[in-house]
Amino acid sequence: MQGFKKNRESMSRLIQPLFVLFFSLLLTGASAQKPVPELWGLHVHDEAHALQQATIDQLEKKLITYEDSTSNQVALLIVSTLDGESIEEYSLKVAEKWKLGQKNKDNGVLLLVAVDDHKMRIEVGQGLESVLTDAQSNRIIRNEIAPNFRKDDYDAGVIAGVDGILKSIKGEYTANDSNGEFSTGTRIIIGLGLLFFVGLFTIVSLVLVEGRTIWWIYLGLIPFYAAFFLSVGVVGGIIVLTIYLIGFPLAYKLIQKNRLNSLNDNTVSKTTPSHSSSNDNHSSSFSSSSSSSSSSWSSSSSSSSGSSFSGGGGSFGGGGSSGSW
Repeated sequence: MQGFKKNRESMSRLIQPLFVLFFSLLLTGASAQKPVPELWGLHVHDEAHALQQATIDQLEKKLITYEDSTSNQVALLIVSTLDGESIEEYSLKVAEKWKLGQKNKDNGVLLLVAVDDHKMRIEVGQGLESVLTDAQSNRIIRNEIAPNFRKDDYDAGVIAGVDGILKSIKGEYTANDSNGEFSTGTRIIIGLGLLFFVGLFTIVSLVLVEGRTIWWIYLGLIPFYAAFFLSVGVVGGIIVLTIYLIGFPLAYKLIQKNRLNSLNDNTVSKTTPSHSSSNDNHSSSFSSSSSSSSSSWSSSSSSSSGSSFSGGGGSFGGGGSSGSW
């Protein structure tokens, strides 16, 4: 028993310093969180000294005028680094401490920039999330702020970002996506052009090709019709692909049936005996009429198959968007 007590005492001596060290590290980590600066009645806080004084004065005047006319509070904070803290957590912490926006409207916005970390975020109050959406915030960061920041032009980037925020709240912001992505209109035009050429090739194949080859063509064209998801969206892509998958076999069967009817008519006209010249003329006339009628029906069938291819107490809920450059 005495040996057991001695072992337990020695173990407790070893464990106690470990507990002290563990809790010391926890306290150090908690105290190492980046502090939030005071608001000091200013809309623009440049703690990283990234902006020229003229830019600060210009933005401060603009945001004061904007708040007076709309009651929306937009603030800017530029820091050198986040000291390892995530920009989403720090941005929300700043917005909650500054209480941007009116209490019953929650109409505040914070633009946070961490220069050395190359990170930024637009934090949006709950009352403005319907007009300054996450998607709009992302476009402002991507199209207005980041291109200027990559050129180390923080003045132009911040001015463009603030202007984008104010215009978006008014419903006047239209993003000029210059990041290599096609706009919706451009994708639709490209899709229609592709549909025309693929559809034309499909119709020609149906008319001229027979046997197993036509089914290899049928399978080979499926990826092209499936690609319309990219240009006309999921619903449009499903419609186009379904029309092709069902319409192609039906159109081919109709064309094949028409070909057989034409061959039968020609065979009958050749085997009918000619008793007199009048009968010959009558037979010739009938054959011509039948051929013409058959040709007309074939043209109509082909055409129809082709047509089937067609700081005042506001609150924040984490809305907004983050980005980098």
